[in-house]
Amino acid sequence: MIHLSQAAANEIQRLKASRQKTDSYFRLGVEPGGCSGLYYILDLCAMPLKGDLICESQGISMVINEQSIPYLQDLKLDFAEDLMGGSFRFQNPKATATCGCALSFACAT
Repeated sequence: MIHLSQAAANEIQRLKASRQKTDSYFRLGVEPGGCSGLYYILDLCAMPLKGDLICESQGISMVINEQSIPYLQDLKLDFAEDLMGGSFRFQNPKATATCGCALSFACAT
């Protein structure tokens, strides 16, 4: 379902440790808004909610809310650092368009 690169998994582990939430889940979702109509939500949470899908990649336990699942099918999440700092990078085969910030996308689903 969701594929994390090793760099993304390392960054998620670093975030968990820095926030003292090492036992938390990585929540990934989609909300309406942004330049292209939908934007990604990334968070750490203590427990899954009713209806959440739980999946794992690179040793990271992730939760995805039911409404976001169609938009995130086969998503590849990477993390990269450049001169401006580090950020997560999304490769979403469901996206029909993205905006310049790369956090917002349009989808036919």
